[in-house]
Amino acid sequence: MRVTVLGSSGTFAGPDGACTGFLVQAGGVNVLLDCGPGVVPNLQRHLPLHQLDAVVLTHCHPDHWLDFPVLRNALRYVLLVQGVAAYGTAETYDKAMAVLDKEIEPTFAWQTTDADSLLTIGGQQWRFALTDHPVETLAPRVDADGRSFAFSADTGPGFDASALGPDLDLFVCEASLPNDHEGLAPHVSGRQAAQLAKASGTDRLVLTHVVPGCDADRHQAEAEAEYGAAVEMATIGSVFDV
Repeated sequence: MRVTVLGSSGTFAGPDGACTGFLVQAGGVNVLLDCGPGVVPNLQRHLPLHQLDAVVLTHCHPDHWLDFPVLRNALRYVLLVQGVAAYGTAETYDKAMAVLDKEIEPTFAWQTTDADSLLTIGGQQWRFALTDHPVETLAPRVDADGRSFAFSADTGPGFDASALGPDLDLFVCEASLPNDHEGLAPHVSGRQAAQLAKASGTDRLVLTHVVPGCDADRHQAEAEAEYGAAVEMATIGSVFDV
């Protein structure tokens, strides 16, 4: 399994940055996980758009899906692609339908997901856990080729990371806040991300969703102090072989 970071900024992208997006490659398929602003151009550095098999959107906040309409336009009007599988929450579907003037299909074959959804995308098995966030937000776990990866999506500290299941090889967790800002927004700090990682039982923690202007090194150090082991950072172009 290979996970490539296409965007990792929280809330908005800084200069030369992009908001949340990951390319998950395993089981013979290419899946885009979240599609925030700036993700579509970065995706093309790693994969021709017509080779994309599916898109999974974790929730309706714009920094996680607003390049989805741009992707639709490229596939529909330029590449003439139809029937790409797309999955997301009901709220995300409603917002996408409004932006796309109710024309998600035939480019995408949409399926609404919730915390009980189980998806088979090629050789990848996807399941979800509801996070601690103001809108319905789904943290996905992907199992393929005997390996596993999970993404916290956006969450506060009330998320039960053990719901992602045992034997998790890679956990990519948001760490939007410095420790002294805990409780000021519905997100987690590096310290709290480490606590979620320990609850998940993961072998490997990667931090993402750091807000531009924040000190990413500080978030990493605070996470490592709590985790008791090395913690990695998600940066654009980073590739994690699981």
